[in-house]
Amino acid sequence: MTPDIPNPTVPRWIAVVLALLAIVAIAAPLAIVTTAPKLPPVARAVATRPQRVVPPTELPTVEPAAFIALAPTDARAFNATVPFSTDPNPAARPFRLTGSPESQARALDCLAAAAIYEAGDDTTGQKAVVQVVLNRVRHPAFPKTVCGVVFQGQERRTGCQFTFTCDGAMLRAVIPAAWERARTVARMALVGAVDARVGHATHYHTDWVVPYWSSSLDKIVAVDTHLFFRWSGWWGTPGAFRGGYTGVEPVIPQLARLSEAHRSAAEAAGMTTAQLDPAMLGDTLAPTPAGVAQDTNTFLVTLGAKLAPEDFPALAENACGVRPYCKFMAWSTKAATPAALPITPIQQRAMAFSYLRDRAFGFEKALWNCGEFKRAKPNECMKAQVSLTLAPPATPPAADPLATPAARPPLAAVPGAAVAKPAMPDPLAGVRRKGDTPASGTAPATATAAPPPVRATLPRTEAARER
Repeated sequence: MTPDIPNPTVPRWIAVVLALLAIVAIAAPLAIVTTAPKLPPVARAVATRPQRVVPPTELPTVEPAAFIALAPTDARAFNATVPFSTDPNPAARPFRLTGSPESQARALDCLAAAAIYEAGDDTTGQKAVVQVVLNRVRHPAFPKTVCGVVFQGQERRTGCQFTFTCDGAMLRAVIPAAWERARTVARMALVGAVDARVGHATHYHTDWVVPYWSSSLDKIVAVDTHLFFRWSGWWGTPGAFRGGYTGVEPVIPQLARLSEAHRSAAEAAGMTTAQLDPAMLGDTLAPTPAGVAQDTNTFLVTLGAKLAPEDFPALAENACGVRPYCKFMAWSTKAATPAALPITPIQQRAMAFSYLRDRAFGFEKALWNCGEFKRAKPNECMKAQVSLTLAPPATPPAADPLATPAARPPLAAVPGAAVAKPAMPDPLAGVRRKGDTPASGTAPATATAAPPPVRATLPRTEAARER
């Protein structure tokens, strides 16, 4: 018979202590991991230019917008290592706009465009942007008009000072209410409102990029995600901002869609020609004033080797100018580009890019051939369509090239081609839009032969071909 072995009993208080120790052993490391402060990102080594203080006897150089190749996280880490200036940051003097009412209206809309496209629908950011623009107007290194400052270098893709003027951003639709809010901010600045935060800043950039010029200027303040800079030395002091405002604002045709002041002035001056960069055109033919006088609103273009796909809309907008109705069709090679209208079904399928504007219907659309140029958004891709014959619009002898779409005659036939019927959709390949509705009471126009369309060759980078 096996003897009974007594069963030892653990005291209750010991069990409770052991349970508490187990909980602490699990909870303590977890608390340390979850509450530990985040380590700041290590700034990647960036090769920057040495800072040079420009003497008062030498006018500082205004450099184009060019950025060091960095990922956004690396750019933020580098920007965080750049200290803010400890020198005083006095506010700028109030700006008072002068000139004729027409010139003042153009200045207002140029400043509002800078506000809305640079800062979005954000009043705080817009105030800082317009202050920088007005600081530049007063600085001798920049143009002496508001529009001249905002659109400085816009004719060259790598030379613009405000990127929205040369990267196609102006093709984006602007909500009318947001546009009016931007105009209100601009109007207040033009009658004396000052954003004291940015002082005499003449430069700024977002914190996720690093421009080449940033190392040569003093960082003075951050507004949301934007960092603001002024020139080092005397050129960044109040005494340097003594330039005179001319009071005569230039006309900017690119603003015609948003600004009645620029639209009416451009139309009165006949400013409908494309202002293309001669250095990008090489030996190719660009649209000319003579071509505009002869033809209507159609451009057949060959895209050369120096232009990136992202720049196609800006070139189309530039070529169309203030035309209320415009077709811009482009091909990648000269061999594929039609010599004249109508274009063939094969040419339609080979089209690389298309842009259509019809302000009578509030329509504006740019589309890419996504088989050739990959796009992130499907609605930017051309849609395969049944091939149709494209006939050029008739051009009566006395027709105004800037007439509204409602006043345009219906499409007429070219010799040997069938007359376009009103019910037939516009056959611009790849453009998806509602069909044109003929204006009531418009009599059919007599079919006349149209002159050849404007033809041009616009360049595109070899690297861009692979995008």
